[in-house]
Amino acid sequence: MSFSKLNTEGVMLFEQPFARVPYENYRKVFRTSQKAIEKELGAVQNVANELIKKDASCSDADATVRAIDGMISRVEGLKRKLSDMHESAGAPTLNVIRERLQHLGSVEELESSSSAEFARWADVRLDRWLVDWSLRNGKEKTARMIAQQKDIEKLVDIDLFSDIRRIEDALIRKSCTEALAWCSENKAALRKLKNTLEFDLRLQEYIELARARKSVEAIAYSRKHLLQWKDTHQHQIVQATALLCYPPTTSCAPYKRLYDPSRWTSLIQSFRMAIYHLSTLPTEPLLHLAMYAGLASLKLPACYSHETRNVDCPSCNPDLGQLAKEVPFSHHLNSTIVCRITGKIMDADNMPMAFPNGQVYSKEALEEMAARNDGWVTDPRNPDQRYRFTDLRKVFIS
Repeated sequence: MSFSKLNTEGVMLFEQPFARVPYENYRKVFRTSQKAIEKELGAVQNVANELIKKDASCSDADATVRAIDGMISRVEGLKRKLSDMHESAGAPTLNVIRERLQHLGSVEELESSSSAEFARWADVRLDRWLVDWSLRNGKEKTARMIAQQKDIEKLVDIDLFSDIRRIEDALIRKSCTEALAWCSENKAALRKLKNTLEFDLRLQEYIELARARKSVEAIAYSRKHLLQWKDTHQHQIVQATALLCYPPTTSCAPYKRLYDPSRWTSLIQSFRMAIYHLSTLPTEPLLHLAMYAGLASLKLPACYSHETRNVDCPSCNPDLGQLAKEVPFSHHLNSTIVCRITGKIMDADNMPMAFPNGQVYSKEALEEMAARNDGWVTDPRNPDQRYRFTDLRKVFIS
């Protein structure tokens, strides 16, 4: 029973992004609400302080009434704004958080990994990972179809990846506008992480002005958007200033690199890393991370030799083997030998039998072969070599 006991902590290792993404989304809603409250109530407080300071005998009653009406109007406007924000963003995000926490909470009530309830939970998890993989690889229609068919829309981050795809598509079109708008929305978080994506985007817009030989516009743009970064990016700003002296066809290495169109690809990668970091998403699909864990327990040097591959071993599969190259070889205290004919494990009840040439197969498989061939057996790897079943020797696993 101990072998089937559910390791809840191990299951939860993959679930941090699952819970954190909607939490981070709600933090954004909270910060926006907080800014609106501080702005409007700050203005109301200032008006109230001015009214208190005025001499009651000299004050204009009509002006006071208008000021109070203005304060009431501001507070009512703030109430409507907060209500709309709650309905459009706050409540849906809270529903997603509630749904996901309930989904995670259900697994803590399960005791066995072999139970039917855990199998159903694991199926939902696999569907989530398939949606995540589809979204990361630009297959949004497939992701939406899986989410709708499996009724897991609240358990996947389709909207987040739609925003990522929208901004990346704009960068592919050589437009930084959408990415800069995202940087503006997340300025405080990016500053806390010391992320330089905004500067890189501003520098790229400056480079495009230089590429178009719009020197006046480039200088004005530099003064407005680049000089504020002079404390941390002095060298790059100086180099960018000198870029105006070099045409896009220059062969001078530092400026040729600045004009290189591949900088747009680097910007896409930088943006993706930044939004993954802010959303606490791993840089690789969760499906890959789970497969890494499984492949690391199976991978052996024999998996990469054509002669020793096992058709039933996942890491021997050419495609999965490519993924397994990134994980270390497995370490087993006790050997497990699998028959290459039947795919069954060889043990005391189905012991290994060795040919004179050293090839080993299971007793069960060779007995069946001998029964079909009047006591003769053939090595599948060397069909020309036939032996009597009685010539084979037993192999004992230590």
